[in-house]
Amino acid sequence: MEYISKEIEKKWQNFWSENQSFEPSDDQTKEKKYILSMFPYPSGRIHMGHVRNYCLGDAFARHFRKSNFNVLHPIGWDSFGMPAENAAIKHKLHPKKWTYENIDYMRDELKALGLSFSETREFATSDELYTKWEQEFIIKMYEAGIIYRKSATVNWCPHDLTVLANEQLEDGCCWRCGTEVVQKEMPGYYVGITKYAQELLDDLELLKNDWPSQVLTMQENWIGRSEGLEFKFELSVESKAKLERQFTKYLVFTTRPDTIYGVSYSALAPEHPIVKYMVENNLLPEKKIKAIKEMQKVTERDRATQEKEGVSLEIDVMHPLTGEKIPVWVANFVLSSYGGGAVMAVPAHDQRDFEFAKKYDLPMKQVIVGESGVITKQTEAYTNEGTLIDSEGFTGLQNTKAKKAIIYHFEQNSLGVKQVNFKLRDWGVSRQRYWGAPIPFVHCESCGLVPEKTENLPIALPEDVEITGEGNPLDNHQTWKHCSCPKCGKPALRESDTLDTFVQSSWYFLRYATNPKVWNETGISKSDSDYWMDVDQYIGGIEHAILHLLYARFFTKVLNDLGYTNSKEPFKRLLTQGMVLKDGAKMSKSKGNVVDPDLIIEKYGADTARLFMLFAAPPTKELEWNDSAVDGAYRFIKKFYERAVNVTENGLKTFASLEHSSLDKDEKEARKKVYDALIKSNEVFNKTYTFNTLIASCMEALNALQAQKNEAVWAEGYYILTNILEPIIPHACWELSNQLFNLENFNKKLEIKEEVFTFDSIILAVTVNGKKRCEIEVAPDTSKDEVLAAAKIAAAKWLGESELIKEIVVPNKLVNFVIKG
Repeated sequence: MEYISKEIEKKWQNFWSENQSFEPSDDQTKEKKYILSMFPYPSGRIHMGHVRNYCLGDAFARHFRKSNFNVLHPIGWDSFGMPAENAAIKHKLHPKKWTYENIDYMRDELKALGLSFSETREFATSDELYTKWEQEFIIKMYEAGIIYRKSATVNWCPHDLTVLANEQLEDGCCWRCGTEVVQKEMPGYYVGITKYAQELLDDLELLKNDWPSQVLTMQENWIGRSEGLEFKFELSVESKAKLERQFTKYLVFTTRPDTIYGVSYSALAPEHPIVKYMVENNLLPEKKIKAIKEMQKVTERDRATQEKEGVSLEIDVMHPLTGEKIPVWVANFVLSSYGGGAVMAVPAHDQRDFEFAKKYDLPMKQVIVGESGVITKQTEAYTNEGTLIDSEGFTGLQNTKAKKAIIYHFEQNSLGVKQVNFKLRDWGVSRQRYWGAPIPFVHCESCGLVPEKTENLPIALPEDVEITGEGNPLDNHQTWKHCSCPKCGKPALRESDTLDTFVQSSWYFLRYATNPKVWNETGISKSDSDYWMDVDQYIGGIEHAILHLLYARFFTKVLNDLGYTNSKEPFKRLLTQGMVLKDGAKMSKSKGNVVDPDLIIEKYGADTARLFMLFAAPPTKELEWNDSAVDGAYRFIKKFYERAVNVTENGLKTFASLEHSSLDKDEKEARKKVYDALIKSNEVFNKTYTFNTLIASCMEALNALQAQKNEAVWAEGYYILTNILEPIIPHACWELSNQLFNLENFNKKLEIKEEVFTFDSIILAVTVNGKKRCEIEVAPDTSKDEVLAAAKIAAAKWLGESELIKEIVVPNKLVNFVIKG
């Protein structure tokens, strides 16, 4: 039997497509498995990261399909986004044409890998029907107060006339045109994810057994729940006057109320209203205003890595307990989006505050001491637990108790309140771009902001646009934005912002879960969702551990509250795949180290690419590309395929009635190795994900088969191994199974035969001081004393006359002697 990968792979890919082999059943009484890999952006070509992601998902889907589950394994395209607009500018192509041509090309590339995707449930997020149902629940979210419009400071490129995400800035400049970005106040739409902050945090508990611990930690830290004290600093009389009585106080939040007597300055974020007022009204020297403006140009994320910088605002606030005057600064480490954009700074007990105070020679006051009771030399902040000093009536309390006592004091005297804060901020979803889902609202001079009528959905993009990269094409369109108010009928303007593409990828799994026939009529089907959700196995890169997964969890909860689904969490089990590297670096065009999957498939075949991707490293680890290992994967498949000649007609007739007790030692060992692989398969797909160990077990089984000639053992071995390996190298296995078993071994769950693990004798390794010296063969029921006696005889020349310190018997594995010297 000659292994010709191209012929075999083309044959079975056509068969699967013609027979719709991978479509889920409509029978919702069957036990289901929903297997989903994060869907791709249609950039034009697949890369090795795609190959790894989808081969992993496909292995799960194929395994559970053969185990009699009703399997949903879909694919789609995250097709909106700026890259399409950039391509339109560069190649003078319409974004829609560029996107859908790429989808067609990439679909063929993925098909060439033999991936068992449902063809009927494929879609792109830029499809108008997807936009229609999304716009429907966006309106419902607005009516429920979960989406709202407000003005906020954003990154604005004055050349391209667009808002930029923090990730699109390079050294404070637009990543596309290089123009220096400015901070601009402008209206936009925000999703109230903070309303769900506590629920998102609490429900991580539901995922703790099936999600990677580092992902749960990252989510927890991003949500960032903290309890503390919220109070207001009152400005001094002189400062109120300086600020022209526009401000009298400002809000502060602290998680360390126990240190409040150590406050030596207060710091405001560069975007704080007081700071902006002072800058806009020239209430500070020109040099200071210039320095503050420079701070305001830098994003909060970039400031976090900068050296701490600040400017004295030449105003003071009053300490709420002592009445002392406290100087107020603007500091680049203060976040406008957290705790009101203001902090009480305690440099003696906070390292960040300490570094700032040292730089600007600001005072420090230690109010907590350790067991020694000695005030430490201030070479760094004292952040350990301890006892309060110089804290009026709270002196002598342990600081953990003092936190509660001081909060209670503030509340009893109406000075402040206990407060829970989150680092999580509401999500700005407005984008001033063409290639995105239109936001379904209308601006009316009489009625204000009005949702479009649902019967008018979808609000689709106009196709007659010119993409220049300057400004929003929807704003510049002559007719598209002009409409009638859905409420009063007067002339109005359509919203020209489009949605952040994270919105589309936050609920796409519910689109897959709905029968296409139902989807066309009603959108998300609650009954279909009840059956298919939650996703049983989700696979994707660790780089999506925070935002995508958090947004998907959030949208699932929102759509539950709006009555679309009963799911509270989208993904039961999560597998985060490692990156694919070459020469120690992530594959990328800029590094010139990309391996083209098409070339691998052309040279070796899809099965080789799949086997290498699953064998070279555990899926959660980084995978280093290795040309010789790819060649090794090909050689194994070729060997496995061509050794099938040992499966004879007689073996096929007799393997079902194999008598294990009648087999010789090699035959029993070969059988055991095959069933070891079957056990490993169940472990890997249900628990460990270590496909490399499963493939290694199959390789061992094949080697064991080669050591004996029993025709029935060979036939049984291939009956089981083609089943086990089908999720990994499906084309070769379907061809072998079709020739040998009429595909019957793919239609049933294989059972473990315990008789295979019953032996007349077992081999034990004998080690001396941990080093293997020989082996002994004994009956399974041999007593410990008899095992030791036999081992001493076998290892006599290594034991010699040495003093025996310890004798260890590890059942069914080894005997170890520890000797002196």
